[in-house]
Amino acid sequence: MNESDHLVQHIGNLLNRLEGFLPISHSDPDWQASIAFRWRKQGNAGFIEAVTQPHRILLDALCGIDDQKLRIDQNTRQFVQGFPANNVLLTGARGTGKSSLIKALLNKYAADGLRLIEVEKHHLVDLHDIVDKIYQRPERFILFCDDLSFETDEPGYKALKVVLDGSIATVSDNVLIYATSNRRHMLPEFMRDNLDTRHIDGEVHPSEAVEEKISLSERFGLWVSFYPFDQDQYLAIANYWLKHFGITSMTAQARTDALQWAIERGSRSGRVAWQFARDWAGKQKLHGNKRNP
Repeated sequence: MNESDHLVQHIGNLLNRLEGFLPISHSDPDWQASIAFRWRKQGNAGFIEAVTQPHRILLDALCGIDDQKLRIDQNTRQFVQGFPANNVLLTGARGTGKSSLIKALLNKYAADGLRLIEVEKHHLVDLHDIVDKIYQRPERFILFCDDLSFETDEPGYKALKVVLDGSIATVSDNVLIYATSNRRHMLPEFMRDNLDTRHIDGEVHPSEAVEEKISLSERFGLWVSFYPFDQDQYLAIANYWLKHFGITSMTAQARTDALQWAIERGSRSGRVAWQFARDWAGKQKLHGNKRNP
């Protein structure tokens, strides 16, 4: 290989390496082809990607959370119709329908122009970039942040605070943030945080550590709490899903098995009830097929 060939090869290798640093062009998604989307990163470039098979759960399938459904449905309806509405923080017991409720509301209002963009925690630093891509769109967008939980000084924590309240640039009127968390303030809380609490003239003044930990959650205009289900609620949800899977009634054996299922998992939640119903209905259908080959 002569000197000229070496030079050509070297230039080719150099260009291949530089391609990794160049921004990748992605076309805008078809906002009518789907109702749910995700924020994705490829290299240093971010883009919005359509979800081809979004979860089609309905509000009626969510049992035991009627008050929560009413409050968030009201807020979402205001937003879709162009009236003032709040960012929403859904907190509380795991498996009680926080994420499913947001997806059900998307399905309810999709025909009215509601769209959802899921943003993972490590992409929260891109919130301003996401808003810049959609603020001129006619649709109404929920930026969905699921199962948020931060450690101290994570960049996503500060980015979310700034977007919710505190940036010189306001968030577009066609965007709201709906977030779920098992922690009320999304940060770990320690006993030592309360040791610096001061009492002045009978008034309690929280420490700076406590103030910082509530500073994010208080930026959400609407807080909605979810609580563990009692036994009757759990059984009602299990019965609903058994019917969904073709089991017309909950027998005494099914009731006993449902309670045992919850004990084994240490939780009476909607998710556990759904998992039980899938297992129990599947076994019944399998045994029925064996008896009737």
